[in-house]
Amino acid sequence: MKRIFVNEDWCLGCHLCEYNCAFANSGLTDMADLKGKRIYPRIHIEGNDRISFAVSCRHCTDPICVKSCIAGAISKDGEVVKIDKEKCVGCLTCVLVCPYGALAPNENGVMQKCELCLENSCGEPACVSGCPNRAIVYEQRGE
Repeated sequence: MKRIFVNEDWCLGCHLCEYNCAFANSGLTDMADLKGKRIYPRIHIEGNDRISFAVSCRHCTDPICVKSCIAGAISKDGEVVKIDKEKCVGCLTCVLVCPYGALAPNENGVMQKCELCLENSCGEPACVSGCPNRAIVYEQRGE
């Protein structure tokens, strides 16, 4: 399966991946509509002045978030871990159990995470196409 990988040596910490992600999943037609608004990306930049890196869902083979979701809102569809926003109760259990810190609430308190932009027809994840330094890649690697 293709997954998102990050080369932290190349990450500039510019946060453009976050804006591209938020825009791709917003339903808006113009990115300028995000100006001045709080964004809710499904990928997050972490780090300090020496190193930066993007954090997103790893789509684990045996995801603990699926097993821990009390509402049954998180499931594995093929090799992609997805969240049913209608079922999520916002209990934050998935946030507590995820070893990668990949889940966060959206503006309504419903959990969200990277779903590889499969629902918004970008072709490749928006964070990958929007990374100016190509620090984020979407590729198949040996398991």
